[in-house]
Amino acid sequence: MTDDPPPNPALLPAGLRDLLPPEAETEAAAVEALMAVFAAHGYQRVKPPLLEFEDSLLAGTGGAVADQTFRLMDPASHRMMALRSDTTPQIARLATTRLADAPRPLRLSYAGQCLRVRATQLAPERQIAQAGIELIGADSPAADAELVLVAAEALAALGLRRVSVDLTAPPLIPALLDDAGFDEPTRRSLARALDRKDAAAVQTLAGTLAPTLIDLLLAAGTAPRALAALRAAALPAPARAQALRLEETVAAIAARAPGLGLGGLTVTVDPVEFRGYRYHTGLCMTVYAPGHNEELGRGGRYLCGEAEEPAAGVTLYPDAVLRAAPRRTPRRRIYLPPNADPERARALRAEGYATVAALTAAEPIAEAVRLGCALVLLADGVRPVSGE
Repeated sequence: MTDDPPPNPALLPAGLRDLLPPEAETEAAAVEALMAVFAAHGYQRVKPPLLEFEDSLLAGTGGAVADQTFRLMDPASHRMMALRSDTTPQIARLATTRLADAPRPLRLSYAGQCLRVRATQLAPERQIAQAGIELIGADSPAADAELVLVAAEALAALGLRRVSVDLTAPPLIPALLDDAGFDEPTRRSLARALDRKDAAAVQTLAGTLAPTLIDLLLAAGTAPRALAALRAAALPAPARAQALRLEETVAAIAARAPGLGLGGLTVTVDPVEFRGYRYHTGLCMTVYAPGHNEELGRGGRYLCGEAEEPAAGVTLYPDAVLRAAPRRTPRRRIYLPPNADPERARALRAEGYATVAALTAAEPIAEAVRLGCALVLLADGVRPVSGE
């Protein structure tokens, strides 16, 4: 027997947290604002389940996130189930099964929670909210540009009118290394050096390819500078195709952004960045807000299903978005005494207020203060409970 106190019932596992008022309502409203923009651009909402059979959820693109996926035994079927750590593989499943005969390109949107096995120092939360779009059956710079522009417009709806989208082409550097014929240990060392932006290590390891890699490494930044460096580089055909796709996508974004009122959108290009989900096969994007190092979203191009249908998507992270966005004002609460006019109360709710009805005959002002209401509805109208 020990005298250890019982665990605190409010204690949660590492990386999980409760969301309390008013933050929970704020997040829900933000997600719906994002989804409204997605819907306005023709993206139809789907809602896949939180759990699926393991062999289904982790098939295809889902295999790339298997190491971040919780598993459990289904007591009904006695089959292993998995809890999603990313929603995109589920959208790929829907596109290739339930929606296999739907007209292409298929535009789908989603919002929900994901749970990951491990957190990181930069991303300590294991339960992650996602809201995103997938464009399936189209493989063109116009399709890639659409994802960037819709994501930027959705963020603008939450007050983030200045965002930066960093475009990368993960297959570009592997294509260069393949052409150079490096052995596997050297490839791994070069990959680490490029990831750390370590020009000295690249110079030591890359031999005759070093000048090209260093030029591309140093060119990361504004799209014109990075694209000029890619045009000037001696690239093998597979890498040249990736560079051309980056350039065409930037041009497609520039052509459409002014008409959408996205003057605060900045596009950068990193020619040597090749991190991302392992299922990404082409152009990728990461979304930031100036002054915030945290990713607001990311996405990219992948192949969908056994038929390898071209697809691409972008996922926004509402929790991170709200940390970067202007603070949203919670819905104002109005206390309704027992004799409050029901029609007036209904009108106030239609105006966006939250009404809190009396359940006792307590003194109205004191009860409004106790229940966190800034306003009270009295016979002569709505009045502040303090000196507002």
